[in-house]
Amino acid sequence: MALDGYTDQTMSRQAMKAELLDAETELRLAYAWRDHRDERALHRLITAYMRLAISMAAKFRRYGAPMNDLIQEASLGLMKAADKFDPDRGVRFSTYAVWWIKASIQDYVMRNWSMVRTGSTSSQKSLFFNLRRVQAKFEREAAQRGEALDSHQLRQMVAAEVGVPLADVEMMEGRLSGSDFSLNAAQSSDEEGREWIEALEDEGVQASEIVEGAHDVARLRDWLINAMRSLNGRERFIVTERKLREQPRTLEALGEELGLSKERVRQLEAAAFAKMRRNLENQSREVHHFLA
Repeated sequence: MALDGYTDQTMSRQAMKAELLDAETELRLAYAWRDHRDERALHRLITAYMRLAISMAAKFRRYGAPMNDLIQEASLGLMKAADKFDPDRGVRFSTYAVWWIKASIQDYVMRNWSMVRTGSTSSQKSLFFNLRRVQAKFEREAAQRGEALDSHQLRQMVAAEVGVPLADVEMMEGRLSGSDFSLNAAQSSDEEGREWIEALEDEGVQASEIVEGAHDVARLRDWLINAMRSLNGRERFIVTERKLREQPRTLEALGEELGLSKERVRQLEAAAFAKMRRNLENQSREVHHFLA
């Protein structure tokens, strides 16, 4: 049932004009839909009980959702109830539909209460919709006894009453204490006040770290260039082919090209690295930081 373009007052007036079904008519319509998929019977059944859906939707207005949206969700729950209703069980359709309507509305409210998922289990859902009522009951009873409950005692009593862990009660209190706020909201009423997002710490690399890193890389590059210059032509060739290529060459391949054995190429490579290390150590003691 599309509700776009309707106000909740219009839908309420139309629902109040719908027929009231007696048990026999209701049963006949339910059989017609279940056994023959008679859409006219389904439409008549849904229309007759839209007043029930609207009445239940109105009970959830205090959660801040638009009434039109609540009615839309209630009507979806009503249609699910009609689709799953079994007339052979001997239960009135209105009694069965109440559960589906309520479940549909509650799911919508919890999905839209906060960008952070509020809860998904049945116990968390029960806590979401009953926390304030249960708290008020315990506070009222304590006041009648002349007692005062501190917040921790109250949370413990609520947890025991609803059957959830104490941590869930504490979490739900925090979720219900206020709605979401935009990080783009100004911190003050001044036009030039900065936004809250500007107060968040930047987890990325800081400019000072980038500059320091670039300076260190440039210095290390100069050291390595000078160290390479200390090698003879063959040593420089071996180091380049073994360590500076995207795909390093093997000792065998270099040995074939240079007319040397694999072991001799390995010895030349080790000698070249030793020569480079001595050169680097002579340039600066700071090189140990980079070679560690």
